[in-house]
Amino acid sequence: MQERPFALLSVEDLASSAGLSRSAFYFYFSLKDDVLLALLHRVLNEAEERVAMLPRAFEPDPEAAWRRVIDAYVEVFASHRAVAVATLTARLHNAQIDELWSSSMTAWVRYTTEAIACERLRGVAAPGLDARNLAIALNLMNERVISSVFVGEDPFIPESDVAGVLTSLWLQTIYGRMPLDLKP
Repeated sequence: MQERPFALLSVEDLASSAGLSRSAFYFYFSLKDDVLLALLHRVLNEAEERVAMLPRAFEPDPEAAWRRVIDAYVEVFASHRAVAVATLTARLHNAQIDELWSSSMTAWVRYTTEAIACERLRGVAAPGLDARNLAIALNLMNERVISSVFVGEDPFIPESDVAGVLTSLWLQTIYGRMPLDLKP
């Protein structure tokens, strides 16, 4: 999957790279997409573990806390880039993959919604859009920006800048201000 797109891999390719015969492959998997589904489960479990470890209170440094959140998101999917890229296209035709991906995005949205609501209760985040709607938009933006980097789409933000750009956008949107180091 790191050498060729998942859609171009055959069952034989997957079986031989795993050291299996074609019949052994079918002992473990019914379809080629089942391999991707199994790999995606692993990646999303890692993502969920990262979400569970993230802070719920952003005092005293919200900027650093949000940067940790964005870094976690980017790092998990960057470290499993081939699975992330394969998922982007496979979810268009595989309901199980789409459902699994959607449930993971829902976890990120839930976490982000809780954090925005807490920051608003603390009186440091700007009032405005419904916290859940804002969380959905921010997380979908992350997904789209990161996917453009992974597939080398033009235009794309250089991978080394992605977390910083996304963090700046989140801070502007949630708090109504630029990060301290980017103010003119």
